[in-house]
Amino acid sequence: MFSSNKKIPTPVANKAPPSLLSAGLTVNGDLNSDGEVQIDCIVNGDVVADRLAIGENARVVGEVVAEHVLIRGEVIGRIRAKSVELDKTARVRGDIWHELLSIAAGAKIEGLCKYAENPREAEAKFSVVTQITNNPDPQPGKLERIEKGDKGEPQMVEALRATS
Repeated sequence: MFSSNKKIPTPVANKAPPSLLSAGLTVNGDLNSDGEVQIDCIVNGDVVADRLAIGENARVVGEVVAEHVLIRGEVIGRIRAKSVELDKTARVRGDIWHELLSIAAGAKIEGLCKYAENPREAEAKFSVVTQITNNPDPQPGKLERIEKGDKGEPQMVEALRATS
C-alpha cells in the first residue's frame, strides 16, 4: 500500500491545442504548421500541417500536404498525405496521393487516387492544373486561382497537364 517500489508515471509533454480557422474568415496565402489545424473557412493557398481537418463548410483552393487529413468540406487542388479520410460531405477536385485512403459513401472526387509509400515527399508526374477561364495557357503544375464570380466562387476550368 505504501510501497516505494511503484513507479510514478512521468508526465507527457502537453501538445499544443489545434489551430482553429473559424467560419467567416478568408485566408489568402499559404499555411504551414507543425501541429494540428482545423479549417472552417476559405483558404486560397497551400496548406501544410501534421494533422489537418477541413470542416463541412470550408474550402481550400491549393495543395494540401499532411500526415493525416480529414475532409468534410471542399478541396480544389492536390492532396498528399499518409492518411486521407473523406467524410460523406467531402468534395475533392484534384489528385489524392495517399498511403491509407478512406472514402465514406456520398463523398465526391474528381481526380485520380494514387497509392504512394511516402506521399508527403513524392513529386507528382502529373497534376491537376486549374485554369482561370481568361488564361488559355497556364503554367504546367501551377495552381492558379481567382475569387471573382457571382457568389464569390472561383471561375475555373480544370485541365490535366504534365509537370516539367
